[in-house]
Amino acid sequence: MIDVKRLAHITVTTPDPARQAAYYESVVGLEPVARDGDRIILATRTGFEAIVLEKGDAAVARVALQVAPGSDLDELKSRLDKHGIATEKRRDTTRGVRESIVFRDVQGRGLEIFSDYTFSAGGDSDGAINPRKLGHVAFHTPDLKATVAFYQDVLGFRLSDQRSNMFAFLRCSRDHHTLNFVEVGNHANVNHFAFELRDEAEINRACDALARRNVKLSWGPVRHIIGHNIAIYHKNPDNLTVEFFCDLDIMHDEALNYFEPRPWHQDRPQRPKIWGDDTPTNYWGPEFGPHGIGPKK
Repeated sequence: MIDVKRLAHITVTTPDPARQAAYYESVVGLEPVARDGDRIILATRTGFEAIVLEKGDAAVARVALQVAPGSDLDELKSRLDKHGIATEKRRDTTRGVRESIVFRDVQGRGLEIFSDYTFSAGGDSDGAINPRKLGHVAFHTPDLKATVAFYQDVLGFRLSDQRSNMFAFLRCSRDHHTLNFVEVGNHANVNHFAFELRDEAEINRACDALARRNVKLSWGPVRHIIGHNIAIYHKNPDNLTVEFFCDLDIMHDEALNYFEPRPWHQDRPQRPKIWGDDTPTNYWGPEFGPHGIGPKK
């Protein structure tokens, strides 16, 4: 099993990389750190590469995950070989990642694993929206059980929570979820991806900043129950759903097996569990949004 430590960046294909780069820079608050024709890499002001743009149909083509620095990628490649997973080694996939292993998960999603990372210089000034990092990515999946088993058995993810047989929230760090999967349809398309902001005040500023650019919220502000994060959602120019969030549940110690106590938790302490079908997606009000759940009647 491979022990993934964090979500690094995603490769997003788009028919118009220049337009998307302008959106991520002026709206989301990322900074371009490298350009090579239609391939553009954007990072947070904290130095984390977050988005790699490439030309193609609107989609998330690959998810990059970091393992412990200094790990032997050849040894990790041999572990993947034992699972029957075809791999390819690549060099200089981004400015910060000099060597990586590229492969696909059980549903054909592109994955990339690397060990050592060089931080970008980062910005000198704050913008209206200041994402700390790319926080999580959500995908549709035709087979939730098989997908969860792959990420647990092959990549060392832990199951934070599951809602019935439809939603699964997986973590590879202290954060409640790094990847989450929604069983719907017969495809493995992206559902949404999310950037972490500092606090609720910054979420409010982000709402105003989006409105000034005539970017309307598609959902939110909401307080989720599973994960308990405050979140807002909007569509990017390719109609992909982008989330800004804060206050996500944190598990400081895996051995203790409970999330950091919060006043809004449903259980004391809040431990990983399977939630029922009747679990609301919004603690504060109407239920609708990127997961396709409509308002209760």
